[in-house]
Amino acid sequence: MLLPFKKILAPTDFSEPSYTALDAAIELADHFDAELHLLHVVPPLHVVPVPVNVEIPLYEMELREAAERSMQEVMAQRVPARLRTFTSVVWGEPAEEIVAYQQEKGVDLIVIATHGRRGWQRFVFGSVTEKVVRTATCPVLTIHAPQEE
Repeated sequence: MLLPFKKILAPTDFSEPSYTALDAAIELADHFDAELHLLHVVPPLHVVPVPVNVEIPLYEMELREAAERSMQEVMAQRVPARLRTFTSVVWGEPAEEIVAYQQEKGVDLIVIATHGRRGWQRFVFGSVTEKVVRTATCPVLTIHAPQEE
């Protein structure tokens, strides 16, 4: 049985499209009196431009700290205090980490944005959402974001 949802996962990359999906996840969590899980995945450095002459461990720590601060801001500015909310910042390949979190926590719905990339951008960057839809073991609700310029 799919309904009611008890644990809803809203992955975020702190972009406007992810906030649109977060709003939908908040509405669903409110409606079903479900836990809301917010997850941010810090991507590996091979997909993040790294400045020359930077100390990698220090840079990784700064990326994680920045993500933690952004997560606190999202919680303070966008998520109603009445919701039971859990946040997590992890390191890895985004799609893999989202699905691993879903399975580990027993999440029964993922609400994730599509970023509206087309053509070469989609080919080059791949689609985290597409990979999550293919590999998650629970329903995935995709929220279409406006076309990016």
